[in-house]
Amino acid sequence: MTANSRSKLINTVLSAGGIGSVATVVLAALSVAVVGTVQFGIGDIGTAVWKVVVISWVAFGAMVAGTWAGGRANETDPFGLVWGYGLASGAMIMSAAMFLVPQAIGLGAGAGTPRAGGIGLALGVVVGYSAHTVGHRLTHIEFPIDITAAQITVHALAAGAIIGLVYNSMPSLGFLLGLAIVSHKGPAGYAAARRLQRDGYDTAILLLPAAGVGLTAVPSALIPIPTQPVVNAVVFGFAAGIFLHVAMDFLPKCETGSEIDQVVSVEANSHALLDQLRTHAVGSTLVGGLTVVVAWIIVA
Repeated sequence: MTANSRSKLINTVLSAGGIGSVATVVLAALSVAVVGTVQFGIGDIGTAVWKVVVISWVAFGAMVAGTWAGGRANETDPFGLVWGYGLASGAMIMSAAMFLVPQAIGLGAGAGTPRAGGIGLALGVVVGYSAHTVGHRLTHIEFPIDITAAQITVHALAAGAIIGLVYNSMPSLGFLLGLAIVSHKGPAGYAAARRLQRDGYDTAILLLPAAGVGLTAVPSALIPIPTQPVVNAVVFGFAAGIFLHVAMDFLPKCETGSEIDQVVSVEANSHALLDQLRTHAVGSTLVGGLTVVVAWIIVA
């Protein structure tokens, strides 16, 4: 291979589409390996990893669909954006409160230290807030990819690692928790694609965060973890705290200077429109949370 050929190959791989394609191929390879592993049968670990693989691909599909819609939209629909964020954040809040918090407290109580779950919960919220706040400094650093894609990728990798650990700790968990947690990938992909397109970037880079959940979820679901109830209580509490922070961050904010405000600022009656959107924000969040409750009642 000539130097020019190698240079073209490297540039192709490092391009937006190249990076996203590599991430997708790695996720596919991990999934194929898991399918082969499950065929041999390794008990609860195989069950947990299989669930994580399904959730990872749902997250991938949701972000790809959102990216596709955002990349082809001529303008951003504020009502669609509010409902997308509201439904996702409501579902995440309800899922964390229903499936993770009780597990954290229950495991801690079983070990005689119910506060262990609360400690993990508080740590999760604080760590999530700290990472988000300090992560703003990334916007002042030059990256080979767009900062929006970089931030979403870091978020996806972290969320995937926690999802893997949670299902690893409790293989009996159903799909509802994981699917609700990754439900924000659709609206996130849509909003990110609109922002990238507006700034002149290739939206293909969003294949990287789309695959990001699975890239860390599958390996973390295979890692041997301690079986002590206290440790698991902290793990579940920490996961609940992280997901609650993410959900609160995704709540549709219809305030001056918010992303929603930037979308409607071109309207002459933007203030009145923001007032309407506030009602939709509350309604969509409630619907998102209640949808999880109804789904749980149906599958229970």
